[in-house]
Order: sequence, then C-alpha cells, then structure tokens
Amino acid sequence: MSDDDADTAPLDPTGDDARIVHISLDERTVIRRSAEVEQERAIAVYDLLEDNRFRPRDGGPGPYHLRLFIEENRLVFDVRDTADAPRTQIALHLAPFRRVVKDYFQICESYYDAIKRLTPSQIEAIDMGRRGLHNEGSQMLRDRLDGRIAIDHDTSRRLFTLLCVLHIRG
Repeated sequence: MSDDDADTAPLDPTGDDARIVHISLDERTVIRRSAEVEQERAIAVYDLLEDNRFRPRDGGPGPYHLRLFIEENRLVFDVRDTADAPRTQIALHLAPFRRVVKDYFQICESYYDAIKRLTPSQIEAIDMGRRGLHNEGSQMLRDRLDGRIAIDHDTSRRLFTLLCVLHIRG
C-alpha cells in the first residue's frame, strides 16, 4: 500500500478507460445519520459513476472498481479491475482533512436548518460558503492524490463528499 510520500510525476486522467465503473463504501464505517447526508452520498455516487476521470499510477488499465474505507486513521482507495482483482491501494492520512471536514459539516447543518426558516438570499449566502469549503476539501484531496491518482475537478468533489460520509461516526 502506498502512503503520502509517493512519487509525484504527472499522470493523465484522460481516455475511455480512465474511469470508475463501480464504487463501494465500507459500510462498517458508514453510520446513517440523516436523510440529508444519505441524499448527498447517493447523489455523489450516482454522479461519480455517470462522469468521472480516474487513473491510478499503479492501477493498470481501467476501467476500475473502487472501494473506499477508513483504516488506522487513513482513507484507503482500494482499486480493482472490473473482475474485482486487486490492482493497487492508496492510503491518505485523514488528519489534514479534519478541519475542513468539521467546518463543512457545521456549514451543512446551518444550510439544512436555513432551508427550513430563512429567506432565499440568506440560504444562498450559506450555500456559497458551503460550496467554498467543499471546493477547498476537494482541492486538498486532489493535491494529496497528486502523482498517485489523477482525477479531474468534478471527480475530486464527489470523492470529497464520500470522504465526508466516511468521517461520520456515531
């Protein structure tokens, strides 16, 4: 399993085979907290499978199956081929993500609360902050994967959403 100090030569996430065709989350680490969180997870998975760019350095040709899980305070990308044979595993320390995930959860709670009681302009202001934090987290994820897995902006955003879902604990 590779760790956070891998070679950082550029990877190209293009080509028809540079994509995820199946994704699963380790259900042992996913706690169903709210309908809103479940909806965000379902949308992220659906959108990710519909359109993504994903090419692991050591994953061989795609397309890929991806299993995400948390182990020993690391987010693990378990990359497999379409026959589910292991290709590579990439682990990222979760500590650098703690602040942005915590802030993102707080602003999401404010957003869901605002939808019920605030004006559209107030909701829009909170949503802009929410999107800004989401972009910050997805760029951090992309930077941390640089040289190991090439992903595009939209794929990074959807994977950051799933990272957040995996962070939810009882």
